[in-house]
Amino acid sequence: MNSTAEPIPFGRSMLREHRHVCAFFSSAVEEYDTLLPFICDGINCGQRAFHVLPSQHRENHLNSLRNAGVDVEKTMKSRQLEVALPEDTYLKTGRFDKDAMLVLIQEALKAGAGLGFPLTRMIAHAETAVDDWKSGVDWAEYEMRLNSVLPNYDDPVICTYDVNMLTAPHAVDILRTHPMAIIGGVLIENSFFTSPQEFIREVQSRTGPSQAYRA
Repeated sequence: MNSTAEPIPFGRSMLREHRHVCAFFSSAVEEYDTLLPFICDGINCGQRAFHVLPSQHRENHLNSLRNAGVDVEKTMKSRQLEVALPEDTYLKTGRFDKDAMLVLIQEALKAGAGLGFPLTRMIAHAETAVDDWKSGVDWAEYEMRLNSVLPNYDDPVICTYDVNMLTAPHAVDILRTHPMAIIGGVLIENSFFTSPQEFIREVQSRTGPSQAYRA
């Protein structure tokens, strides 16, 4: 990452060097209270917004942006705002594929630069990527491998999680794969963050690579 990149206001703090964030929310109100200022700041600065969320939340999401003052139609036409579905991203091949997703997320970030935007602020509803968490170990490995990729970009990547859909072990593993976290609407440096090699080795040693997240 470019060490001269401007800090970004987010979650009552500033995003600096580490820009891979897991954001835990217990309600839509808490989520939008935290994310809307971040989204609007980026759009007002001429940056791109790339969001991934389930189809059933799309209209509510766009209406929330409108109510916050975003000209949704104009920004979508110019591709400054793009709202994608999991089926277009995480589940593009019909199932979650960590290797394909690592390629796809880099393509999405490069596309923003190709369109002339100085930065892409990516926000993704990450809990929708893995059906029943049966492929949870693949997802955790993908999140951890992202930490080797994202330092090549200044773009922030925010992975949002509905805490009502997580067990405590899942939440801990998610925390350990992100250098920064949003908890209670506040951005913190994550002391639980673990090196990629150590994390993957530990998860796979618990019950085996294919069984780590099975109930």
